[in-house]
Amino acid sequence: MINKKESQENSSLNKERFLNYINTFDFPRLAGTEGEKKAVNLTITTFKEKDFNKDQIFTQNFDFSTFYSTSMMKIIILMNLIFIAIIYLIKYLYPFLTFFSILILLLIFFSMLKVLKHPELKGFWEKYFGHFVSATNVFVKIPATNVSSQKIGNIIVSAHLDSKSQSFKTIWRVILIRIWLYSEIFLFLFYIFFLIDYHFYVQINRILEILWEISIIIGTILTVASNVFLLFLNIKNDSPGSLDNATGMAIVFELSSFFKSNPLHNFNLWFCQFSAEEIGTMGSREFLDMYDKKFTKNYTYQINFDMVSIANNKSNFIEYIKSYGIVPRKKISPILSQYFINSAEIERVNYHGFHVALGAHTDSIPFHLRKFDSIDITTRAAAKYTHSAEDTPDKVDPQILFEVYKVVRLLIQSIDKDYNKLIK
Repeated sequence: MINKKESQENSSLNKERFLNYINTFDFPRLAGTEGEKKAVNLTITTFKEKDFNKDQIFTQNFDFSTFYSTSMMKIIILMNLIFIAIIYLIKYLYPFLTFFSILILLLIFFSMLKVLKHPELKGFWEKYFGHFVSATNVFVKIPATNVSSQKIGNIIVSAHLDSKSQSFKTIWRVILIRIWLYSEIFLFLFYIFFLIDYHFYVQINRILEILWEISIIIGTILTVASNVFLLFLNIKNDSPGSLDNATGMAIVFELSSFFKSNPLHNFNLWFCQFSAEEIGTMGSREFLDMYDKKFTKNYTYQINFDMVSIANNKSNFIEYIKSYGIVPRKKISPILSQYFINSAEIERVNYHGFHVALGAHTDSIPFHLRKFDSIDITTRAAAKYTHSAEDTPDKVDPQILFEVYKVVRLLIQSIDKDYNKLIK
């Protein structure tokens, strides 16, 4: 039995290892750059240090288009600005001309959205409005020991090894996208009301009419301003990526080390360091393209880490995304979420669940799109520094990383223990 002193010593050693990982990957590593290649080599070396041999370490090279992470957003923003101009320039002349113009813009918009489900495919938009970049995933596999079973499950434990910086920080990007979306919805409703009023002449109180006009002006200003700011949101390679996402990488490495000596009975374990997450979650998409048919949806789970902890901050705790969407709110992976909650409570670790309306894009997205159970573990307050040159090792709290490690270790063991119950 481990006494209190031994437990403290183990905790200290683990925290020291976590800091070593963070310092090892303390350099910019945008996908497709020399920094990313260096990170890939260091990732392979680190897995070797965990006693994985070369036959157990897999690399997956892939090419992808930058259209979705750069050009597409700018095209959509320009279309929005044109949309607003059409409403205000044409509505008093001929409203159906406005409607026709908007219809054309929507056709272009939805033709781009249609291919978002599989942006790794090389189609029209990708070829002519983006350029192709090469990147590499690195992962290891620990097979289940129950080789006699034909229903072996799979648990994918993942983080992303690339980093990026932007013209302004993540938190401002999320705020601007939300302002843009909600003001856009308001202007669309305004235009519907305008068409109704144009045909049926709806009489309203003068005071309400003035308030309505003021609201339209404010909505227009917010929409135009947010669009203009987002138009100048450019990707750079200045971020050392300590929070986003050397923290996630560190947890993956530590878990892989533990389960290398303690494999599961009923589940294959995959420990993945995906690349190109910051440019369209391309690494996880390519991984699924390769292994999708080998994963049975009823007993395949993904646990993803992205920007965990923020030192010296009142919001420095573990969080998970429990639901998403504007209306209705949809729960994310209730099975995994419950296992996470139970494990955190057993380990006596502080945790919070939160809702995401929009603005979050992690390596769990491709898994959700293909109907796999997946959960994101993160710390929202870390967005204060991520995607900037300020995302440095001093912002990381190794104690939080150690706590996540303990919780997820127990979570994985619990899923393996409940295998027979889960597959039913």
